[in-house]
Amino acid sequence: MRKRILSSLYQEKNFVSGETLSKRLGISRVGVWKHIQVLRKEGYVIEASNKGYRLMSAPDLLLPEELVGLDKKVYYFKEVSSTMDVARKLAQKGEEAIVIAETQTKGKGRRGRSWYSSRGGIYFSWILRPTISPSHAHLVNLLAGLSVAITIRKLFNIDTTLKWPNDVLINEKKVCGILAEMEAEADIVKFIILGIGINVNNDISGYIKSATSLKEQFGKNISKKKLFLQLMREIEKMQPYLANPQPIINKWKRFSSTLGRYVRIIMQDKILEGQAIDVDNDGALILKTKDETLKRIVAGDCIHLR
Repeated sequence: MRKRILSSLYQEKNFVSGETLSKRLGISRVGVWKHIQVLRKEGYVIEASNKGYRLMSAPDLLLPEELVGLDKKVYYFKEVSSTMDVARKLAQKGEEAIVIAETQTKGKGRRGRSWYSSRGGIYFSWILRPTISPSHAHLVNLLAGLSVAITIRKLFNIDTTLKWPNDVLINEKKVCGILAEMEAEADIVKFIILGIGINVNNDISGYIKSATSLKEQFGKNISKKKLFLQLMREIEKMQPYLANPQPIINKWKRFSSTLGRYVRIIMQDKILEGQAIDVDNDGALILKTKDETLKRIVAGDCIHLR
């Protein structure tokens, strides 16, 4: 109901009377007033007069009622331990939804690491149910990273690059991290939880030297809502290619800051060094070691060497 009230307020530059809202929504004027009070508590500045209501300003929060045009179920939290954990419980119940939080107390990174989740960033997990084999599930990482990089370039005209397998960089500093967790049976993917954390308006370089935020790059606050909605459109546009990923791979290579460089790959059981020469059609990194041996790396941490 509040989403519909906001939609009406956004459409009108002038005041919308309580009577008009009451008729549109099929509720009493007292009911309209109660919803207006809730919106004000959430940070909306709504002017009221004998002419009705007028929206003056909105908070830069990814509230469900703010995400007009997003045809997805959204669970929103001011603070949560981890959006990945909440999304997994929902996925196991059969839901398809997006879990968004303003902050996380136990944000997840790759290989069991934590993700610094200070206020001002975008943190969400999206439950996906693609019809692909489990062996191709890691392509979701490449798709998501590419989508973030394209979104930032489109909106802000700044170069973004991709470090294999799933980091988005600006000036060689990490601005976005991606984590995908899968649950599968035999050769069927039951669901994939895609977690994305983007440093937007948070101050982060003082805490993590290898990271940056969009605010730090531009010197001003960025609209999280605009960024999030554009990113959703980019991901949805690319999802059909998971069944035939060559276009994703080709675009990813053009954005890559890893290919052609000497890298160190840290895996669970060993460490390899060499030149990253290619990414194959399954998203695996092709590494040429010092003895000219070609190694196919499906998963691991990549460190760029000078």
